[in-house]
Amino acid sequence: MTVCTHRNLLLLPPKARIRCRRCHLTIRRDELQRPYCPECYEADGIRQTDFEEVQEPALQQVQYRCEDCGALITVSAER
Repeated sequence: MTVCTHRNLLLLPPKARIRCRRCHLTIRRDELQRPYCPECYEADGIRQTDFEEVQEPALQQVQYRCEDCGALITVSAER
């Protein structure tokens, strides 16, 4: 097992979050598997596609990836 000092870090962009305008489900855009809200579809059978972007909270986590070993490093940061 080699020891990596994580000197070659790459800042990963924050993930966009969206909110359904009907049921207010908040989800990351990359978690949305279909173009409609899964909560509205499961509860009522409605394929609701009206979403709004959600602002990032004041306290957020920043992620870095070490390009040498591939480790993900999460750091809490305040804006």
